[in-house]
Amino acid sequence: MSAPTDTDEASGNGPTGLTRTLVIGAAVLAVLLLGAAVGLLVKLPGSSSSSAAPASGSVDVGFCQDMSMHHLQGIQMANIARDRSTDPEIRQLAFDISSTQLEQVGRMKGWLMMWNEHEQNISGVYMKWMDAAGVHGHGATTPEAGKPIMPGMATTEELTKLRTVAAGRDFDVYWLQLMLRHHQGGAPMAEYASTAAGQPFVRTLSDNMLKSQSAETELMKDYLAKRGAAPLP
Repeated sequence: MSAPTDTDEASGNGPTGLTRTLVIGAAVLAVLLLGAAVGLLVKLPGSSSSSAAPASGSVDVGFCQDMSMHHLQGIQMANIARDRSTDPEIRQLAFDISSTQLEQVGRMKGWLMMWNEHEQNISGVYMKWMDAAGVHGHGATTPEAGKPIMPGMATTEELTKLRTVAAGRDFDVYWLQLMLRHHQGGAPMAEYASTAAGQPFVRTLSDNMLKSQSAETELMKDYLAKRGAAPLP
């Protein structure tokens, strides 16, 4: 039996919206669990690293906490594009970003669990672990309603606009602009952790992030130019 097409679903012959939601939710959970399992396996007997767990406030812990939060918004925006865009290029890019970052979040949360650390930065001072690079806590953030957010993060108002702007070119351009800024905002964290993290597997993950997101950044610039638009100022 062939898989139902978008037309089948629209006519009621395919899975219901509830079914699709459940399937997507199960897939998201599976990817997160897989990533967490990979993270936890890193230091089992026979793994490549047997060093002690990094300290709270270290580059390793801070990067995993802050980049996980940064990634989760990127996944959120990518999923909005998968649901709302009608452009195959945008939908494919959104799928790639969502699936890649989900797996990476799973790894980072797995390591944090293994280190007995909070999954989130509870201090509210993001990127403090980058002080050696001349970045100082709140100085690395953009305020929203008096609360700091990390570079590249979309505001509540911007996310609301993304969900409500008319589908088509306007939506695709706005999504590309927000996601491009998001990638660019997170790049300094990955770049710093790729050399300053104490754990080799954290350095490897952050370096891989930097490479993959650099390629996606160039692709989004090309997509914006093709649509006659420019990045956000």
